[in-house]
Amino acid sequence: MAFCKISIIGNLGRDPEMRYTPNGKAVTQFTVAVNQSTKNQQTGEWIEETDWFRVSVFGDRAERTAEQLRKGNRVFVDGRFRTREFEGQDGQKRTSLDVIADNVINLERRPRDDEAGFTGAPVAVGAGAGPAPGAGAGSSSGAGGGGSRRPADDTDLDDLPF
Repeated sequence: MAFCKISIIGNLGRDPEMRYTPNGKAVTQFTVAVNQSTKNQQTGEWIEETDWFRVSVFGDRAERTAEQLRKGNRVFVDGRFRTREFEGQDGQKRTSLDVIADNVINLERRPRDDEAGFTGAPVAVGAGAGPAPGAGAGSSSGAGGGGSRRPADDTDLDDLPF
């Protein structure tokens, strides 16, 4: 048995694109940029590097993802990882880092100015459509004073284990 799992946090590089397979199953694809800063030991300068991941989401989750995510949104993606080699237009071999998403959660705190209709609520598109691992379930509502629990939202991001 083999197991290949990946979890990433990054920003959408483009708006999600949804299409349908010949048998009618929804597929949404988008790219996620993950930035890393490392310090050059020789010069002491900080170097910014970006890794790009192609993400695919299937089924009902694909439809919700396409509706609620936009270019630039910060997302948490959890899924299966695979690499794919292909030949670029310039004839050089290239490698694509592909993720088949099990969970996608929008980490945006508030709606963007140019997206008036966007709610900014987390998108949970995983198997149980629950919060990300370690995201917590939230706390009781403050204004009403009631003991009911609200769903996890972007205010629980400080509880993420990374």
